[in-house]
Amino acid sequence: MPVSAATETKLREAMVRLLAGEPLHTDGALSKENLAREAQVSHATVHRAEDVLAEWDAKVARPVLRTPGEVQRDETIAALRKKLRDAKAQVTLVQGKLDALATVTANLYAENQALKKTRGRKRLAIAPVQEG
Repeated sequence: MPVSAATETKLREAMVRLLAGEPLHTDGALSKENLAREAQVSHATVHRAEDVLAEWDAKVARPVLRTPGEVQRDETIAALRKKLRDAKAQVTLVQGKLDALATVTANLYAENQALKKTRGRKRLAIAPVQEG
């Protein structure tokens, strides 16, 4: 099902803006998804506009290269994500140890209370009787 003339015009205008590096509605990356966003139409509409899509594929056949700054940024992000994963794993490990220590502490407290209670009873039983 082909698209209307108005939609085709919107797509062609969006393509011109993206290829010129002057997007209005996207980050400017040369992708079909951005073409749809830039034209403010659905992704499915782009795929129905076969003529526009063929023109897009012809003009954007080359892979999009990243600048050295973008490469460095992506490497920094990847390193930070790894650090975050490692930190989360460490937190999980420490939390497990903390939970185990809390359980041991609660058990020791309960035992201590029971021993105090038992000791208190023994003191009462051993206490000398006062004569009057």
